[in-house]
Amino acid sequence: MFDRLQAVEDRYDKLNELLSDPEIVNDTKKLRDYSKEQSDIQETVEVYREYKEVKEQHKEARAMLEEKLDAEMREMVKEELDETGDRIEELEARLKILLIPKDPNDDKNVIMEVRGAAGGDEAALFAGDLFRMYSRYAESQGWKIEIMDASTTGVGGYKEIIFMISGKGAYSKMKFENGAHRVQRVPETESGGRIHTSTATVACLPETEEVEVDIHEKDIRVDTFASSGPGGQSVNTTMSAVRLTHLPTGIVASCQDEKSQIKNKEKAMKVLRARIYDKFQQEVQAEYDQQRKSAVGTGDRSERIRTYNFPQNRVTDHRIGLTIQKLDQILQGKMEDVIDALIFEEQSSRLESASDV
Repeated sequence: MFDRLQAVEDRYDKLNELLSDPEIVNDTKKLRDYSKEQSDIQETVEVYREYKEVKEQHKEARAMLEEKLDAEMREMVKEELDETGDRIEELEARLKILLIPKDPNDDKNVIMEVRGAAGGDEAALFAGDLFRMYSRYAESQGWKIEIMDASTTGVGGYKEIIFMISGKGAYSKMKFENGAHRVQRVPETESGGRIHTSTATVACLPETEEVEVDIHEKDIRVDTFASSGPGGQSVNTTMSAVRLTHLPTGIVASCQDEKSQIKNKEKAMKVLRARIYDKFQQEVQAEYDQQRKSAVGTGDRSERIRTYNFPQNRVTDHRIGLTIQKLDQILQGKMEDVIDALIFEEQSSRLESASDV
């Protein structure tokens, strides 16, 4: 492990040299690539350097114990030994996690698709609740939200809403939302006070660049139509809405959120590219059963991943057995407890898998 860490630190120092080279500074592509590589390993290098520093302090404290010291000084040195020893263990555990290969999509923006499923109007209202929860969480992280397409209902919910969250590490945190979400509550329209169960599904797709998905113009059918509001009400008499169909896969993406047909086509293309990339990724990942059946699991969208129980103010994530009595706060976007627990579980699972190899 420490040979690998030293190699990472050496590479970091080399990148520092390269990024100050005038030839590299004037080469936009190399400058971008080297800057990203340096950013990716910076945390590992910082933790490793702290580890070496604390290790040296621990070694010096051990050496001091062999000298003639008065009782007070000896006690202080022992305390330092204990503190540095504990810190060394913490840093070693952190370094093991940092050396685990990252999901290559983790640093990407994420395209999220939230749909009301079983439960009619109540499911659509719940889809709206989820969208607002994600929006507030994204805002707390300093991320930007852009609605790509939306289909509303007359009661104020969403049959479907597609939106992009842009910001560093957005996909790394939001990917765990992939799956079926269940809500248990008394609908406003329920006069008898009975608890209803409804569901909404969430899909999380990493935004992809053109170089990652090769889409030919001849393989795309473009249809235009007038955008409409709730209940089919026309809100735009011009043919600004766009539907794109990828003929080889049958994958469809549409957008009517913008007044401009060009902007709608651009947004629809982003969604289409992400869906095609996701299809290919799922086909590849299906071969790796161990990854697909990990404790967290981010692939199977039919999997019920979480229950939101309003009467008990409770959220339960079924993948890791986590229950939190803070439903009201979580729906306000305070999702850190849930997401941090899922990240920890994923890291632990990947660490265990790496040690078995």
